[in-house]
Amino acid sequence: MRNLNQDNITQAVIASFANTTDPRLKQIMTSLVQHLHAFAREVKLTEEEWFQGIEFLTRTGHITNDKRQEFILLSDTLGLSTLTVAMNNDKPAGCTEATVFGPFHVKGAPHYELGADIANGAKGTPCLVRGQVRGINGEPVPGAQLDVWQSDEDGLYDVQHEGLAQAQARGILTADSEGRYHFRSIVAVPYAIPHDGPVGAMLEATGRHPWRPAHLHFMVTAPGYETLITHVFRDNSDYLDSDAVFGVRQSLVCDWVQQPDGSYQMEYDFVLNPAK
Repeated sequence: MRNLNQDNITQAVIASFANTTDPRLKQIMTSLVQHLHAFAREVKLTEEEWFQGIEFLTRTGHITNDKRQEFILLSDTLGLSTLTVAMNNDKPAGCTEATVFGPFHVKGAPHYELGADIANGAKGTPCLVRGQVRGINGEPVPGAQLDVWQSDEDGLYDVQHEGLAQAQARGILTADSEGRYHFRSIVAVPYAIPHDGPVGAMLEATGRHPWRPAHLHFMVTAPGYETLITHVFRDNSDYLDSDAVFGVRQSLVCDWVQQPDGSYQMEYDFVLNPAK
């Protein structure tokens, strides 16, 4: 590999993958190099800009920890998360649409009985959440597991509160024999994704806001069905048409109805796709 220049460097790098034994890895690395080099050529990337990009990715890595995933935020705000979800979750008409996972899911959330208050002290207006999990043919899915998480009225998830000893506004519930579920929590509100790091700097530099519309996160699992990762959005929320992470689907927007006592009720049914 001598006498490399801007005209032959791409093919030289691709040739270096010749002995890659994993065909999928070889395909991905080859395409990555082709597109990365094409991008650099298209914009005539300067050495200073290249170094700024390296510094940006370095800062993204440094700020990432077990409670904050800046790389997921970066993927989300560039639309890559939504693109990947859309390509890999092509479902039959009638199934609940998937959307982005987000950076605030926590494994090992507490398990609750149906009807319990998963807010567990989180600040916010009380809200009853209920619905049913069904299959594509309308059959109930008994024992479906629903992993739920959301922010509080200040727009913060429990993991963003320093020193908080217990999980709040998150939990795992099991649907009954008819696939029905219900639990108490708090009303979702719009919130800004963390924007005090490199992703926030990128948003500011490009004239974009960091806000997300009000929503609940759900991960629904059941034997014999594909796992569903999705949100349920609050109708009439701000930012439904300018979600910072491009996660909104009209089919996932529903009414959150205020009750006479000032609390709210949200009802949403999930339709799962059979496992392949």
